[in-house]
Amino acid sequence: MFEFLQKKVNDTITVSEEEFEYAKTLFQPKKLRKKRFILEDGDACIYTIFVEKGLLRSFTIDEKGNEHILQFALEGWWSGDLYSFLTGEASEYNIEALEDSELLLITKASWDQLLDKVPAFERYFRILIQNNLIATQRRLMGTFSTTAEERYQKMLKQFPDVIQRVPLHMIASYLGVTRETLSRIRSQITSGS
Repeated sequence: MFEFLQKKVNDTITVSEEEFEYAKTLFQPKKLRKKRFILEDGDACIYTIFVEKGLLRSFTIDEKGNEHILQFALEGWWSGDLYSFLTGEASEYNIEALEDSELLLITKASWDQLLDKVPAFERYFRILIQNNLIATQRRLMGTFSTTAEERYQKMLKQFPDVIQRVPLHMIASYLGVTRETLSRIRSQITSGS
């Protein structure tokens, strides 16, 4: 199980085999069946989650019962609620497996221990967090300044695996449009108009 994590870490930073072996001792492998939750609204996020295999989604439900998807996490991606993870406060998010998934979980105490004992991991997580901040800011600005069709086209280019593996109503939720609007956009793209 750790092969994908090791590849992703080594793509970003350099750690020795001994350092990575130590890191492995701090993670808890977990299998999560499709439609099961690893985090529910109101619970503290006690893990940061690495997806070795499968697919997760992070979402909220508004007061009208509408779902708003914040993130899809495929193989090689991290998931969790960073604010809740760092503060211990209740999360506002749900994280659900969209496919049977194999995850690597790390608690806050183990994460702190890893950053302390293997300083290269501090750099690794700093890079991940800054990249996430940039992506979040770009997505937010895109929501304000681009059309639904442009957002869908961008998603097709950036995340073709998500489009293939996720139901259309969830893609619509992620894009902030209705299912009908997404169907119309897809028809227009297909017909070339």
